[in-house]
Amino acid sequence: MIRTDPFQLFDQLTRQFTDQWTARNAIPMDAYRSDDAYVLSFDLPGVSPEAIDVNVERNVLTVKAERPGLTVHDGDQVQVSERPHGTFTRQIVLGDNLDTDHIEAGYEAGVLKLRIPIAEQSKARKIEISGSDRKQINA
Repeated sequence: MIRTDPFQLFDQLTRQFTDQWTARNAIPMDAYRSDDAYVLSFDLPGVSPEAIDVNVERNVLTVKAERPGLTVHDGDQVQVSERPHGTFTRQIVLGDNLDTDHIEAGYEAGVLKLRIPIAEQSKARKIEISGSDRKQINA
């Protein structure tokens, strides 16, 4: 005998709807380190540069974009409308080791690219080692 949960189907539908909503309203992103900076790329196809807002407040980077919905004329009949539209937002907490005052942004072919430099005080630097000829450090 198989025991069934009457709420199982409801839970599956809720999860499916929530996952689709989250996926549709999140901005896909790639990130990598290149030399002395981090590079973030956001997919924003169909969004004009004027409809993109990027700001940093207290080390939280926010990317917000708005894509208009399908434009139809009187008498047109929409057959399929699957492309997401509306307002899309992505927030990323940046580390204290980044220089948020010198972020560079570019937008080409539907991809927003941000270059966030590593702060000077966080970069690797050489430490001089004292030898027997120099004053010893007392621990």
